[in-house]
Amino acid sequence: MLETKNLSHQYNKSQKFNFPDISCQPSETLLVLGSSGVGKTTLLHILAGILKPTEGKVIIDNTTLYSQGSNALDTFRGQNIGLVFQKPHFVQAVSARENLVLAQSMAEQKVDKQRIDQLLSSLNISTRASAKTHTMSQGEQQRLSIARALVNNPKLILADEPTSALDDKNCNEVVELLLKQAETVNAALVIVTHDSRLKNIFSNHIELH
Repeated sequence: MLETKNLSHQYNKSQKFNFPDISCQPSETLLVLGSSGVGKTTLLHILAGILKPTEGKVIIDNTTLYSQGSNALDTFRGQNIGLVFQKPHFVQAVSARENLVLAQSMAEQKVDKQRIDQLLSSLNISTRASAKTHTMSQGEQQRLSIARALVNNPKLILADEPTSALDDKNCNEVVELLLKQAETVNAALVIVTHDSRLKNIFSNHIELH
């Protein structure tokens, strides 16, 4: 479902990252571990269709990511890739539910209110659906971020440092949420982090050096 081949990215003569090949099937999880400065964020942006690699290919659901024009790539990303960031960013002027409506509209998807309400309920934030996001707790915002990543039933979910700022209890809760929700939509899940606690949870992992 997700496959990469011979990926590398070079920012300048002294900074080049070479990445191991990745293969991740639907409902499988891959943990990408590494300390600061080894290219974790670069790899995440490449997989997300945000940063074109200097060399190599990213294939998602039999589509070669960077073979498309920019508009087609934006649409493909919105419809097939869900992003969960360490610090969620929302449109502050609208409610939690309306942020999910925007995520569907921007991906050129038909607004599915039933899908939105189902997600909010499954993530236990339905009572906060009408709240402005800045009034939500950190945990509620993180759950909403997961909902936004899932709202278009993506083929691939990318989570960037989703647990590094959390204590052990909340770390385990977020991991369980991500695993459960990825399985529900039959998506591949890639978690990029320096949080070594997750190494004990996921058998399928690679380490960047």
